[in-house]
Amino acid sequence: MTVSTTLHTLENGVRVVHDPMPGLETIALSVVAGRGAAYEDPARSGWSHLLEHMVFKGAGQRSSRDIVEVIEAQGGQINAATGYERTSFQVRALKGGLDLGMAVLSDLVLRPTLDEGDLTREKQVVAQEIAEAADAPDDYVFDLVQAAAWGDHPLARPILGTVDSVNSATVEGLSHWRGQLYAADRLIVSCSGAVALDEVLDLARREFGSMPAASGALASDPASFVGGRRSQARKLEQAHLVFMLPAVSAREDDYFALRIFAEALGGGMSSRLFQEAREKRGLAYNIDAYADTYADAGALGVYAGCAAGDAAETAKVCAEQIVGLAARIDDAELARAKAQLKAHMFMAREQPLSRAEQAAGQALMFNRLYTPAELAEAVDAVSVDDLQRLGRAILGPAKAASAILGAKPALKAGEVFGTALG
Repeated sequence: MTVSTTLHTLENGVRVVHDPMPGLETIALSVVAGRGAAYEDPARSGWSHLLEHMVFKGAGQRSSRDIVEVIEAQGGQINAATGYERTSFQVRALKGGLDLGMAVLSDLVLRPTLDEGDLTREKQVVAQEIAEAADAPDDYVFDLVQAAAWGDHPLARPILGTVDSVNSATVEGLSHWRGQLYAADRLIVSCSGAVALDEVLDLARREFGSMPAASGALASDPASFVGGRRSQARKLEQAHLVFMLPAVSAREDDYFALRIFAEALGGGMSSRLFQEAREKRGLAYNIDAYADTYADAGALGVYAGCAAGDAAETAKVCAEQIVGLAARIDDAELARAKAQLKAHMFMAREQPLSRAEQAAGQALMFNRLYTPAELAEAVDAVSVDDLQRLGRAILGPAKAASAILGAKPALKAGEVFGTALG
């Protein structure tokens, strides 16, 4: 019997994904709000992430301990994540755990306690999280490159915010912010695994069917890639380099061309960067490329970790490989990159939580779901000409963003990268 993933819309606008996976003994539930840090102004930077923390301090009739214990008592796991364009609340559980999971997550989204004392303590926790990120150079360098790439847009600010912006939050302010972030017209309830359609829809209506619309308009200005350089000298054993170039958004026709370009450039051990920078020259242990896409903007990125003395040469190699790939890719390399991309996408589909999150993302971005066959067809349709056109577009504006973190000899790498692009 053929089973399919389906998208349904409740009367109040909440969208529900039913994604059965026959043979599984577990379920995955993601309740995803289609808003995040990209919708914050500077004064509220980090509030979406802080709110995600705060709802776990107590919701409905459950304390913070009750929330986790009631899920774990049935063999489940509960988690959450805040991004620039979405906030996700997730439960993994044994078959039959959907009822409880839906009830707990609806409490988190709709009925958080938001206690003043909890907020004071959680501000301290988030301050330590901000400090931890700053102490992790391979994380912090990505905050630096975001700041360089996106100018005054919220994408330029870290999702965690700053200590000052987080400390400015009040219970009243967070309550109002919750009403704007978690609203019916931007909420997806996505269920994968051992789930039955009737149960999914009945529970979604019970828990989210009376959810109100947003308490106010909440929009994000279009992002514009401005480029620039950020560097910080630190006494580190390794220099951390990130380079970014403007690309296409998740909604543009060349989205899959960008994913394939990143795959061929630095997606695996056969990629150009790995072979040239690591295998041939021994410049870096970790080096990879990635596509960073949002609803209305996107970028091609490269990360490398290397000795400070090798940073300039590594930057030059990165630029040369981007330029070379933009100029030419043969059929065998293109086929290999397509195969790797499809493998990444379809292997993720073997995990219920990944499927639930992927479906929620599609519903938020396109208000529809894509079958594996449609995704494969889109990947296979990308041609050599498509990659060359994309490459010209990426290099055309001559806008590069770079972030360098490490000993002083490494700091010139950003300038070297820009020069080597031509």
